[in-house]
Amino acid sequence: MRAVSLKLVMTAWLAAIALVCACGSAWAKPAEHAHKVEKRKAHHHHPPRIDRSGKKRRGIASYYGKGFVGKPMASGVPMDPNSNTAASRTLPLGTRARVKNLRTGKSAIVRIQDRGPYVKGRILDLTPRTARKLGIKKSGIAPVEVTPLEIPPPDVRSDIGEPALEKQKGRDGREGGNLP
Repeated sequence: MRAVSLKLVMTAWLAAIALVCACGSAWAKPAEHAHKVEKRKAHHHHPPRIDRSGKKRRGIASYYGKGFVGKPMASGVPMDPNSNTAASRTLPLGTRARVKNLRTGKSAIVRIQDRGPYVKGRILDLTPRTARKLGIKKSGIAPVEVTPLEIPPPDVRSDIGEPALEKQKGRDGREGGNLP
């Protein structure tokens, strides 16, 4: 009887150890994967750094679609398709820049008023008017060179895509807004 109970105890211990080892390795893999997913998500949501270097940059430009007309841009101003405004992820809001279409050689001066574009490989979104002037309207995109001409002084709020306090007006019409 004692030999049977010893055999049962040993079998139970071996089964418990095998179960813990099997479950432990199964649990470790999803935990590792979840960590990688969280890391990827966290990295994806970091805003790009604002570049005040004044260096020229090259990339692809596109233009705003009809759905953006009248909607507020990052500067707080409504998007006007007939203006010379543009969106950049890295240039400070308020920057004046020359945009040159590298295919046609045509250029235009724009003011950065918005953040974007959020399509991989693109560095600038232009208004339809500016896109037409540069010869981008038909193709929708074109390689461009962006040369910053005037970069405003640093302002923490404008560097993260919010209107600067001195430019923002509150409900009462006074400058500085109704921020706490």
